[in-house]
Amino acid sequence: MEQPQPLLQRREGAVLVLSNNNPAARNALSPAFYAALTEALAQTESDPTVGAIVLTGEGGHFCAGGDLRQLAKRRELPIEERRAKLEGLHDLIRTVRDCRKPVIAAVEGAAAGAGLSLALACDMLVAARNAVFSVAYVKVGLTPDGGATAFLAEFVSRQVLTELCLTGERISGERLHALGPVNRLAEPGEALTQALALAAQVATGPDLAMGRIKALCSAAYAQPLDDQLELEAQLMVQSQATEESREGIGAFLEKRPADFARLRQVNTAGAGTQDTTQ
Repeated sequence: MEQPQPLLQRREGAVLVLSNNNPAARNALSPAFYAALTEALAQTESDPTVGAIVLTGEGGHFCAGGDLRQLAKRRELPIEERRAKLEGLHDLIRTVRDCRKPVIAAVEGAAAGAGLSLALACDMLVAARNAVFSVAYVKVGLTPDGGATAFLAEFVSRQVLTELCLTGERISGERLHALGPVNRLAEPGEALTQALALAAQVATGPDLAMGRIKALCSAAYAQPLDDQLELEAQLMVQSQATEESREGIGAFLEKRPADFARLRQVNTAGAGTQDTTQ
């Protein structure tokens, strides 16, 4: 019997929609999904027609986390092999975080365990009011992975972080929105629609500048002010030399909308989008 594709892809204009396709297991993660998502994100790096990415799940759930049947078998493996398999997840989280294009999670249903980590690894998050988030590891005698504790620590206190991890409490999209990381709170069934609208908005922006902005936003949580000022200075002087800034500043002075989409259509080896300032 032929296995379904682990990841579905479709285009909505300049937005690439990637959908976890394992609905029978509430979109539990698998090595096949890791490979497919990693390849899809890598391809967008060289595709100037992709302005933003929406990551979602088929069948009413975002991702229920790791496959417990597979995890149960890992106790029989040497620790080095267990570590190697875990790095598949961690490499995927790094790939999502480091993707130059904006990645927006659209969450309906469950985002539990590593599914929560995957959602929080995205640059922005749209969640249905009744979506369910959980750091569920403690309920099965495991500890968090996939960056869950790092991502949660960016917006909650140590006490709240500890409570969420020690209880595995299920929290709604509404509560997660109140805690901070949810950009848009949608009615049930509308998360993807709102995520697509947000993605379409950012997809019109300047490709090189947005990649640099992503790098700045990520670094801002991990380094002191002086280091952040240095990175801001480096990226600003690079950005000043691009065709994007020429178009953006010119459009402002001429009182017209900036046409960054035109620059996206230029081949990446051409003068319009090539970054010659690195």
